[in-house]
Amino acid sequence: MAAPHRPARRPAVDPAWRAQRLAEARTVVANVARHSDHLVRLACQVLTTHGQSERERRDARALLFAIEARCPARHRRAQTLDPEVRR
Repeated sequence: MAAPHRPARRPAVDPAWRAQRLAEARTVVANVARHSDHLVRLACQVLTTHGQSERERRDARALLFAIEARCPARHRRAQTLDPEVRR
């Protein structure tokens, strides 16, 4: 009988690296007008997943919703082309 599948353990993430990525995401969100929709989407996804407070995560979800509402067809088409994006 085969051994049960165990999910791979993720390597430990350097807290300084994570803090830098969160700072970059916050910078992008703070200056939405100067960044592309794609970069804003990425920043919102980071903050939605790793934001420090519930308010920060909620605000990131709201901004992501607004960005998606501006051009939903383009994003939907990109998701169907790239299976990695659908995660």
